[in-house]
Order: sequence, then structure tokens, then C-alpha cells
Amino acid sequence: MADTDTPAAEGEEKPPPSKAKRITYLVLHVLLHIILIFYFIGATVVYILYDKDSDDCIPPENPAETTETVENSTLSETTTEVSAERFLAENEFKPNILCNINWCHGYGFLIFMFVTFYILWLYYWVFKPYVGIKLYNNYLEPAIDSWIVFSRKWIVSGVMLAVVVSVVVAYLGYECRSDTNKVIGLMGPLCFILIGFAVSKHHKSVQWRIVTHGLLGQLLLGIICLRVGFGNAIFHCFGEKVVTFLSYAQYGARFVYGDRICDEFVFAFAILAVVFFFSVISSIMYYLGWMQFVLNSFGFLLQATVGTTVCESVNAAGNVFLSMSESPLLIRPYIIILTVSELHTICTSGYASVSGTVFGAYVYFGASPAYLISASVMAAPGALAFSKLFYPETEESMTRSDNIQIEKSPDSSIMDAAASGAAAALLIVLGIVANIIAFLAIVSFLNAIVEWTFELIGLQGITMLFLLSQIFVPFVFVMGVPWYDCQDIALIVAEKSLINEFIAYKHLGELMNEDKVDARSSAIATFAICGFANPGSLGILIAALSAMAPSRRLDITNVAIRAYFAGSFVSFTSASLAGILIQDYSTPRSDLNKFISLPTDMRHLDHIMLNM
Repeated sequence: MADTDTPAAEGEEKPPPSKAKRITYLVLHVLLHIILIFYFIGATVVYILYDKDSDDCIPPENPAETTETVENSTLSETTTEVSAERFLAENEFKPNILCNINWCHGYGFLIFMFVTFYILWLYYWVFKPYVGIKLYNNYLEPAIDSWIVFSRKWIVSGVMLAVVVSVVVAYLGYECRSDTNKVIGLMGPLCFILIGFAVSKHHKSVQWRIVTHGLLGQLLLGIICLRVGFGNAIFHCFGEKVVTFLSYAQYGARFVYGDRICDEFVFAFAILAVVFFFSVISSIMYYLGWMQFVLNSFGFLLQATVGTTVCESVNAAGNVFLSMSESPLLIRPYIIILTVSELHTICTSGYASVSGTVFGAYVYFGASPAYLISASVMAAPGALAFSKLFYPETEESMTRSDNIQIEKSPDSSIMDAAASGAAAALLIVLGIVANIIAFLAIVSFLNAIVEWTFELIGLQGITMLFLLSQIFVPFVFVMGVPWYDCQDIALIVAEKSLINEFIAYKHLGELMNEDKVDARSSAIATFAICGFANPGSLGILIAALSAMAPSRRLDITNVAIRAYFAGSFVSFTSASLAGILIQDYSTPRSDLNKFISLPTDMRHLDHIMLNM
């Protein structure tokens, strides 16, 4: 058997490819470049010659007549259920992609992809083999290693923490100089850090370098997303591309399950279908070697800056737009060798953010797309910081950039990789469905017990949800929510923590439409509930990770609860920072169509409540 081979045999190098194979690869390589270059030239010529004054580029001169015609002749029974304004917003004039340069669509995006591809190609084939390796070995690696060793000393970490806190307080203090609620919001991150340290698993082992850099990254990304227009546009575009890509899973789901089930967003079929799609994609990327390259490159970057390991860093970044059951697929071969602290970080990252596939639902309920993207982006470094605060590393990691063993795919072909990815996703989906049913049933049962107990002593309407909302009142107050809105926002946070974020966003949208909370409170609440930390997700994550690494099930269940609270604190910290950074608290809803990329009637989303 292969497992009994001698070390010498295992260490033998594979024979180099034959001359015919090398020539074939070279011809295909050259042919690929010829096709790409000629296609880019052709697209450039078409864009330049395209008539920018055509009807495809200039909207109708009298949209009022068009509006009247549409309302009188094309409104079906379905469309009359929504307002005329909503219908017009969904059918507004959209110019052809060749009419102007848009860096997120059309010819502008083609330029970006073309330039990025050749920058990476020149780096990989020219710079890296002739200059990069020598530069890295002789200068960069020794400098980075020295910095990591130096910055891990507790004295240096303390000084760094003091400097960072001073800078942050100075900047945020400048922001808060004329707003009492913003001053109160400064208390939020400090309180959450102190609570995290108080309940830390190993107080003396807290790596303050990781905590400090993670929180600083959370603040900087918040500034970029909320205060810098260019940064906001980049993340907005990237989020839109991810959502569009994942939405293609709906074509397979609709063929198998039918339009009715998908239109009504039955969770087990419409939502979890994306797990099959992404599992197949990640398996193919492993076979081609692309995923290993991403793991090494991105893991090295974050390890050198934040101080976390490769798998922790890649999973946290993946959770910006992927769900807790999809992002671990990026590191699936390594889950079995992760330390307990690393497993805790994987869980925390999953709870601290939401999936791009459900952005459309939240936007439909009234949430701002810009706020949702900002919250997900800010959660990545914040999750790394709080996870290492709640559960510091005390073991020797096997997934650092300098010792991780990049595994090759065991699949024999692309089709084999796709088939194995789909088969692996089946176990994940089954485990998710079983666990979410059980966890939500337990929560509903406990809620009923509490209500019955208080009814016996003459108190009506006292549920576990109400009691939990009272606990959250001081939390939302230190986030910067005005006191007169604390009860309403605390109830929304409690709904998210005890039931799920769909219920919370629906309730928040109702309060916003009825003007029962002010714009500042709704903006902070949008960030505070932008995470998967709820009992149903607890079951989802345990099931997903256990299916990927059955031998680690006990460790996963042991850290899942602690990670649940750590992930919640990440969202609360983002909410506190957002309450300080946001200047205009208006919540635009004009970008709804960009995020509702699935071919479904979003008015059926109320059925989510029956299926979650």
C-alpha cells in the first residue's frame, strides 16, 4: 500500500514532463495570450466605434408618458401589488454597457481584469523566478521574522496598544466633539474588549499584538468603507460580483426543486443550494492549484500584518461574502489539523459576518446595501481580534505560512474534482438541515416555558426574548444608540441573537417605515445585527465543520458557544465604530435591484420566517 512506502520513496521527485508535453503546454500558453490580446483589441475597437448618442445610451425625453403607458398597459396582477414608484424603480432606464466606462461593469471592468491578469502573469513568470525569490530570501523574510519576534514581546505589544488607542481615541474624539451619542459610542469597543478579556480562556496567553492589529484593521476598514468614496465603491463592486456569481446556483436549484419552492425561499432548498455550487467550485480550484496559491499568498500577508495563521486569515477573508458553511470549504483539507484556538477563530468568523447570498433579503426589508457590505468587511479583522481575545493560542500551529504543507488534490481530473465536491456538500447540507431544525425547536420550547411560568404569577407577555432584550439595553446604549430608542433596538438585537437576523431585519424595517426609531439608531442596528450569531447558526456551523472533519467534532462543539459570544461582540464593535464614523444616516434603498440578483419575487420573503 502507498501508506507503507519508505520515506525515501515518498521523497523521490516526480520525473519531469516529456518534451512533447512541454511543447503542448507552451503552444497552449501562447495561444491563450493571443486570444486574450486580440479579444481585448476587438473589444476596444467596438467600444470606441459604438454610437454614444444612440437610443441605447440616451433615456427617453418624456419619461412621464412612458410611465403612464407602462402603468396602463403592462402592469399585471402581480405588479399591481406594489406601488407605482417601486415598479418604476425596478424598470428604470439602463444604458448599454458600451455607452460609458464603468469600472465595475462592461469595458471598464474588462480593462481592470486585463491589466490585473498581466500584472500577476509578469510577477509569476518574470519577477518571481529571477528577482522575487532572491529578494524575499535575502531581505524580506529576515525583516518580517525580526518584526514578528519583536512585536510579540509583551512590552512592545503594550506600547503598540497604547499608541494605537491614543491615535484611535484622538481621531474618534475629533469625530465626537459635537455629538454626545458619539462620545458614548466610544465606550462600546472598550467595554467589549474588557468583557472579552474577563471571560478569556487563557488570560496570560492573550496575544495583544493580534488583538491590537485586528481592532485597528476593523477601524481602518470602517473609515475606508464609510468615509472614503473610492473604497466604498470597490467593496460595493466586489460584493455585487460575489452575489451574482453565487446566484447561479439558483439555476440548478430551480431545475431540481421547481420555481415555487425557490420563489418562496424555502431554506433547505433555495438557500442551501449554494453550498453544492461553491463546494464544487472550491474542489475544482484545489485540483487546478489555484486555491493553494491563494492560501499561501493571502495567508502570508495577514500573518505578517495581523499575526494570525494561514487558515484563520483566509477563512476570515472568505467570510466577508461567503456564509459560515461555505467559507470553511476554502480550507477544508486543513481543518483536521487545526488547533482548538484556530477552530474557535473559524467559528467566530462565521458568526461575525453574513453571506452575500442573503444581502438581497436584508435590503428588501430596508437595510442599506452600503452598510451591509461595510459591516461584513469590518468583521474580518475584528473576528481575528476577538477570537484571540476570547480563546488565545496555546498550541503550536501547523498552518503558519512557514510550515503549512500545501496539499494537492487527490482527484484525477476536473470532472472527478467536481463530483467529489458535490458529494462532500451533500453531507454538509444534511447536517445543516438536521441541526437547524433541532436548535430552533429547542429555542421555541424554552420561550414557551418562560412565558407559561410568568403567566402563572399574573404577568402577561414575558418571554425569554423580552428578558433577553432587557439584558441588551446597556449594550446598545454604549454602542451609541440614543436612550429613547434603546428598548426598540435592544429587542431587535435580542431577536437576532435568539431567533435569527431575518426576523430582526424585518422588524427593523417596520420600525424605519413607521418612523419609530431615528436614522442614527437604525444605522447602528444594521451593523449590530449583521452577523450569523444565533442558535440556528450554531447548529449549522457545528454540522458543517463536523462533516468536513468528523474527528474534530468534540473540539468544534466545545468552542462553538464561546465563539458565538465572540462573534456577537465583533458585530457590536462594528456598530459602535459605524455610529461614530457615519455622517449621513440616511438609508438609501435605490440599490435594491443590484443585490436582488436572483430571479425571484422578493415579496415572498416573508415565508423565510416559516422556514428558518
